[in-house]
Amino acid sequence: MLTAELLLQAYRIGLFPMAESREATELYWFDPEQRGIMPLDGFHLPRRLRRTALSDRFQVTADRDFPRVIASCADMRAGREESWINEEITDLFVTLHRMGHGHSIECWQDQQLVGGLYGVALGAAFFGESMFSLERDASKVALVHLVARLRLGGFTLLDTQFTTAHLAQFGAREIPRARYRRLLAQATAREAVWLAEPDPERLRAEILALQD
Repeated sequence: MLTAELLLQAYRIGLFPMAESREATELYWFDPEQRGIMPLDGFHLPRRLRRTALSDRFQVTADRDFPRVIASCADMRAGREESWINEEITDLFVTLHRMGHGHSIECWQDQQLVGGLYGVALGAAFFGESMFSLERDASKVALVHLVARLRLGGFTLLDTQFTTAHLAQFGAREIPRARYRRLLAQATAREAVWLAEPDPERLRAEILALQD
């Protein structure tokens, strides 16, 4: 039986699980030859998105409702009729959240959850898992706030697993598995601080410091 503790050990050596579908009862381990990462010192933030991230369009929080974020990421909707997040993955990550390793960023409008993302923190590495958006730019703003928090907290690695066109516009790229494992070993050997409620002025300054 896969436990949250075993899952953390897998992440530490570069493995991550996925299911074939939301209804699937079996998990598969992945260890891609080319691994997607988002360089924290090379995050590309378009000016328009910076203005949105710094505006009051969304109320952005962290770890306020992790279960709803992962459930929203797993939901089937127009444009995404299937999900790799099954019940076992949901239960495991909710457990990781309770253990202090699973984290989420939420975007709210009128007290409604309209976007967000979740992932796992281990040492100075953060493993991004999935994101969702019900309003334009909601998941993008969540990503901006994630990167700013990771930089402030001393994280050195943001793992995206794979690289998509959506992530590439922010600077995500692929690196060989051997190089990824070196970066992973260095990151997990270090300490970092997850900032659920960073100082607002420091957070704003960090977002302003991100280059376009």
